[in-house]
Amino acid sequence: KEYIDKAPIWCSVDLRDGNQALIVPMSLEEKLSFMKLLLDIGFKEIEVGFPAASETEYKFLRTIIEEDMIPEDVTLQVLTQSREHIIKKTFEAIKGIKNVVVHLYNSTSVAQREQVFKMSKEEIIGIAVEGAKLFNEYASTMPDTNFTFEYSPESFTGTEPEYALEVCNAVIDIWEPTADNKCIINLPATVEMSLPHVFASQVEYMDKNLHNRENVIISLHPHNDRGTGVADAELGLLAGADRIEGTLFGNGERTGNVDVITLAMNMYAQGVNPELDLSNMPELSETFERLTQMKIDDRHPYCGKLVFAAFSGSHQDAISK
Repeated sequence: KEYIDKAPIWCSVDLRDGNQALIVPMSLEEKLSFMKLLLDIGFKEIEVGFPAASETEYKFLRTIIEEDMIPEDVTLQVLTQSREHIIKKTFEAIKGIKNVVVHLYNSTSVAQREQVFKMSKEEIIGIAVEGAKLFNEYASTMPDTNFTFEYSPESFTGTEPEYALEVCNAVIDIWEPTADNKCIINLPATVEMSLPHVFASQVEYMDKNLHNRENVIISLHPHNDRGTGVADAELGLLAGADRIEGTLFGNGERTGNVDVITLAMNMYAQGVNPELDLSNMPELSETFERLTQMKIDDRHPYCGKLVFAAFSGSHQDAISK
């Protein structure tokens, strides 16, 4: 595509990256308040984190399920490594939920394979495939839950495109998505490593070569290590992606995730309805800063305190005229 003509499927990962990225993680009450903010903005998919990672994460998820706090049209997302005991704990955490995206990942990059796991390409594919099979097994025991399965080749940007494709296709072949039950293939710029058009070319390659493409949703999860997370997301959408995982104001580990507010406002400025309600930016900013203890930069696009301020005489003269 030459321009973005409609909003992507948005998925907020604030509640996951809030805990990964904050010096002082949010409490249960703060997480509940933050989720209300996300619902008010209009997110229909919200990742609530790693329920197997800590007691707070697990309890947060159980609270919102047991107290029936999830609107009918909202889907929660949970994240799990492709490790059997973590997958088991994750499926225990979602018992009783109506709609859920369960997100499986394992790292596929050259550096991780060679230096961290010391495993061959075939062994890494085995990890992904075994996790995908376990998803099928556990989901079959929960007939009242509407499942969407998601897979991420973590460190996609550091993975050979042909190999990333091979791993993703192996997972798709296990899940066998249909028109009524699509799966998500998420392509994370876990570390931003290239110019945005190079990332977009990687996305386009996946778009053209994934198995069963018409029943696969391509999702992006850009980070901002090179400062071009927004450009990665925009060019990735032009290259065929359908969905964006990001955070309010770009919060996230290291240099942050892609900033959903900047992305959405860029669309709005081009006459495209982002399908998110960002009309009360001061309240959004204040609530975000209070709950996360993060500071929004005064010159942050669209929402910084100085966005509508000019200090040079000629600019002030033009504004007054």
